[in-house]
Amino acid sequence: MDSSNDEALDIIITNVVATFRTRCHLNLRTIALEGTNVIYKPEVGKVLMKLRKPMITASIWSSGKIICTGATSEDEAKLGARRLARCLQKLGFKVRFSAFKVVNVLAVCSMPFAVHLIDFTKNNRPIASYEPELHPAATYRIKNLKATIQVFSTGSLTVTGPNVQNVATAVEQVYPLLFECQKPLCK
Repeated sequence: MDSSNDEALDIIITNVVATFRTRCHLNLRTIALEGTNVIYKPEVGKVLMKLRKPMITASIWSSGKIICTGATSEDEAKLGARRLARCLQKLGFKVRFSAFKVVNVLAVCSMPFAVHLIDFTKNNRPIASYEPELHPAATYRIKNLKATIQVFSTGSLTVTGPNVQNVATAVEQVYPLLFECQKPLCK
């Protein structure tokens, strides 16, 4: 970060996607008939189950694979996944919670300045791309972190990465590049 600018950037995690396995076959029809807060999608071959605390939505397949979305932290995602496994146990399935993994983290961050996207893209050409006809943001991909940053001209960032640490590191890496391409303040 720049030494003349002491304010800290708030990185707000908006969604954590996690997967886990139950190590048993699940009868989707039974879950749909006996479970609570359930939406059965037979044409896709899955059941959606929602939990209120923590607020997550789970996609459940008959193979026992479950994807949880909507958590706002990695700990909340794990708690929600374990609660979901407990709900399935109460429905009579021999569920064993295994192979839990956070697969994606989505976060937003706002720079204290606006960004000139054309300059930003020219300065970082192989990594950054900007197609204003297709999307209003420039895309900046950091391969070693497996993170993608969408940079808007207002200074807002949308960051996706495999975990919270990579998301924070990606914002730290892109900040100096954005700082040198900031728009001058209008008076």
